[in-house]
Amino acid sequence: MRLANYRGRATIVIDGFAVDVQQAGAGSLGSDPMLLSDLAHHDALRAIASSARASDWPPLDELHLGAPVPRPPKGFGVALNYRQHAIESGRELPTEPHLFAKTENCVCGPFDEIVVPAGCTHVDYEAELVIVFGRTCKDATRDNAWSFLAGVTAGQDISDRAEQFRLPVKQFTVAKSYDTFGPIGPYLVTADELANPDALALEGRISGEVMQHSNTSDLIFDVPALVVWLSRYITFQPGDLVWTGTPGGVGEARTPQRFLRAGDVVETEIEAIGTMRNPVVEK
Repeated sequence: MRLANYRGRATIVIDGFAVDVQQAGAGSLGSDPMLLSDLAHHDALRAIASSARASDWPPLDELHLGAPVPRPPKGFGVALNYRQHAIESGRELPTEPHLFAKTENCVCGPFDEIVVPAGCTHVDYEAELVIVFGRTCKDATRDNAWSFLAGVTAGQDISDRAEQFRLPVKQFTVAKSYDTFGPIGPYLVTADELANPDALALEGRISGEVMQHSNTSDLIFDVPALVVWLSRYITFQPGDLVWTGTPGGVGEARTPQRFLRAGDVVETEIEAIGTMRNPVVEK
């Protein structure tokens, strides 16, 4: 299934049409987009999808899509999780995931503005696959890891590098959690829609120029490995998000460096998920 937050309502996307979950389900499910990330509702959602006639519903206007998980209970990111990115950063490949938090306030929609605070001159882009938990998860195994996930979406882990590496204390979580620094979307796609969920092409573009081009098969710790490692320590709930890492090509590692500035458009495209287009403004 392809699920979306359309005008603030839970929506199933079928052939480019927006099927309103509450209306199509005769009120059996609510309209809150958060229900899309709860696997307890997915059988009912599939039943709605199988009986809905797409043409009875309005065409989907992507510009009205919000974040498919607008209020994640918690969010994390994984640093240096692509071989390309570790190499360009001049660091050894990590032996275990390097975790930081991304707070709820940073989440915004796939076409919303990325707001760079005035005076911040080192704000970087990071195209990422984001996994969405769909049920309570603790002590997952590699064999059952995907069964805990509602699906995947595209994301950006926008980062203020000056704050991230500022001494005496490097502030990873703060630097990556400013308002609007975590756009996700456009859709929450269930794993059964993906031919190979562990090998998805992804690309990041700035104002049409390709900056990042890779495949999730380059992940050092793939999705099952992350779910196993994280759930060893943390109990996850429906709607929790994990930004799984970014490939090489980030602005900080380029010569000359390329940071975001007002007027840029950040495009994030992941195979079988779709494309986000987030304009950059300074405020």
